[in-house]
Amino acid sequence: MGTALFDLFQRGGPVMWPILLCSITALAIMLERLIALSRVEVDNPSFLDEVRHTVQARQWSQALKLCELEAGPLGRMVKAGIRRIGRPRGEIREAIEEAGSREIPALERYVPILGTVAHLAPLLGLLGTVTGLVRCFQVIQEKATTINPVNPGDLAGGIWEALLTTVFGLMVAIPAYAVYNALVHRINGIVHHLEASASDLLELLTEEGPSATEPSVELTVGSGRPRKVHAT
Repeated sequence: MGTALFDLFQRGGPVMWPILLCSITALAIMLERLIALSRVEVDNPSFLDEVRHTVQARQWSQALKLCELEAGPLGRMVKAGIRRIGRPRGEIREAIEEAGSREIPALERYVPILGTVAHLAPLLGLLGTVTGLVRCFQVIQEKATTINPVNPGDLAGGIWEALLTTVFGLMVAIPAYAVYNALVHRINGIVHHLEASASDLLELLTEEGPSATEPSVELTVGSGRPRKVHAT
């Protein structure tokens, strides 16, 4: 099996090497991000309840200790808000947003590279198709200057290159693009939960009630478009 696969790889020509590099890169990123994002906990009612009780009891040191024990973006956002306790509502909201915005790059790490690989792999396959066809026409041109007719065996090498690069390029691009979309969906879900929890926290840390005119906590994801979750 391994020998046959290596033989196909060689028949694909030089373009197979960048396709192989794309496949290794995509596999490494997919495994790393799937594991990393699966460990991110953003929906922790028990943690928020404990923080709520300590804040209502004005036990600030205990609340900060709970945040330090909560390893994850939610704990760091809550900690940033508690550190601004007693400040104006706008300052607390800005502190929470700033802490949340620092978490977004960590969530999106390597994901744009995966998206690039998903778009680049089929283009490399197309390049291999073109170079394979060029080889075929070169053979035809060389045979045309001799008395020997062109036979299928003469064109087999170029056809192999054209087909195999396309196949392998799509084999890399399809799973990479599927996992890329799944990761983006997961990150958007995490951001949604963080915004909702931060908006609830903002109301808890400020003495005044929710304001209809003041913006709620919002975090900016990699697309550059902010997403809002209004506090109720």
